[in-house]
Amino acid sequence: MIELEGVRKQFDEKIVLDGVVGRIERGEIFAVIGPSGSGKSTLLRLIDLLDTPTGGAIRVNGADIHAGKSLAIQRMMGMVFQKPAVFNTTVAENIAVGLRFRGAREAAIREKVEEALEMVDLSGYGDRRARTLSGGEMQRVALARAMVIEPEILLMDEPTANLDPVSVATIEDLVVRINRDLGTTVLISTHDMYQGQRLAHRLGVLMNGVFAQVGTPREVFTLPASREVARFVGIENIVDGVVVGENGATAVDAGGVRVRVAAPLAPGERVSLCIRSEDLRIAPADAAKAPPGKNALPGTVASIVPRGPFSRVTVDCGFALSSVISWKRVDDLDLREGSSVTVSFAPESVHAVRRE
Repeated sequence: MIELEGVRKQFDEKIVLDGVVGRIERGEIFAVIGPSGSGKSTLLRLIDLLDTPTGGAIRVNGADIHAGKSLAIQRMMGMVFQKPAVFNTTVAENIAVGLRFRGAREAAIREKVEEALEMVDLSGYGDRRARTLSGGEMQRVALARAMVIEPEILLMDEPTANLDPVSVATIEDLVVRINRDLGTTVLISTHDMYQGQRLAHRLGVLMNGVFAQVGTPREVFTLPASREVARFVGIENIVDGVVVGENGATAVDAGGVRVRVAAPLAPGERVSLCIRSEDLRIAPADAAKAPPGKNALPGTVASIVPRGPFSRVTVDCGFALSSVISWKRVDDLDLREGSSVTVSFAPESVHAVRRE
């Protein structure tokens, strides 16, 4: 439904978007995630015709939206911003703004406003002053105002950035219901990568002015395309090395420590190994050996750092490997700084990405 063809945006000397390529399919929730300042909001503003690209094209249903007929395209889209903007009037009047611009009749406006209030679980709020509401309620009013015009595309720019966890959950539930029940195509930018993981059918990781990776949440979070993406999506264990052969299997030499991997790699390749902390098993050095075929690396506990009901245990195996385990498990294993342990993990749990 939306095609991005080499989209560029430059402000003075600063290049924010540097040739973004991608497509958003009709009826999907597509999340744009990326570090702060990566251009997420800029991209949504370009799609919503609030700004003009420096180069490239954005197409909706095949039409270049910046080449004319912008009013028809704008009427296909609704936008919700990070800070809920409401007028100093009633909730009902805030929601009705778009309908009045379209010249809708009063009877139709009243009916559609009531439907929109019910959709965002604010029935009975129509006569309240919008600015007396909580932040989460105001954001729901903004969402109702966007949806009352029945857009084909809903754009949401960091819609929950300033909300408490309960309000975040409410907005996320509304987004899912809008997409599921109305078939609305949703494009959401978020700094919260886990929100993207919860909501989206597909994700685009925006880095250095382009999509560094586009895929399903499972693909992006378990099979990152680069070292930078892996670090951004929260993979703590990233180990650099060189591919070597080992008894007919593939292994990576990481500073003298061999790590077996399941992926086919060419000897001599420089790679980064991405190992999720939940795939590691830490056991005392004198415990039973790991099953055949698994990596079993001897090491010394370097630190144990509390993390809520868990602890982040970092082991020096010649390189650092960290795992998050429960306090009880730490006590049961009698882990202390300086304890000798073995870290084991399956070759299949190691994701290797090539380094430039």
